[in-house]
Amino acid sequence: MPRTQKNDNFIDKSFTVMADMILKMLPAKQQAKEAFAYYRDGMSAQADGEYAEALENYEEALTLEEDPYDKGYILYNMGLIHASNGEHDRAIALYEEALELNPRMIQALNNTAVIYHYRGEQAEAAGDKSEADKFYDEAARYWSEAVRMAPNNYLEAQNWLKVTGRMNIDMI
Repeated sequence: MPRTQKNDNFIDKSFTVMADMILKMLPAKQQAKEAFAYYRDGMSAQADGEYAEALENYEEALTLEEDPYDKGYILYNMGLIHASNGEHDRAIALYEEALELNPRMIQALNNTAVIYHYRGEQAEAAGDKSEADKFYDEAARYWSEAVRMAPNNYLEAQNWLKVTGRMNIDMI
């Protein structure tokens, strides 16, 4: 049964009905409409914690979607799932793919930095200062780019960059 038919609360049903109406009225190719439907179902499954189902929908949306910008968001959402499952290498790879398609996707930059920062903390806790510094430098690289694009966002990251001496002078 498609996810759109599984929604059982009023808000989900209302959203699904409205989204279906808009989708039918849009002057888009059938393939684009199908891609959006799979993407929407993926988001719904992801919100419900049904990650395997969400990934299946995102994979299908990815095969149908032609717009690079939209593909970037599909890849980003797939990265979120893999990151939440502790599959950090896969998440980073998906965030990188998303950034190739949409270099201004600051949330992918931030999430990549968060993973590298976490890895730095893990290496530091294990007593490997050299490895920790490598991970922290990677985190700084991604956060610096995100802060450059959105200087009013990621205030904690900006503070961390300043405190650790990793903030580029031209970012200020």
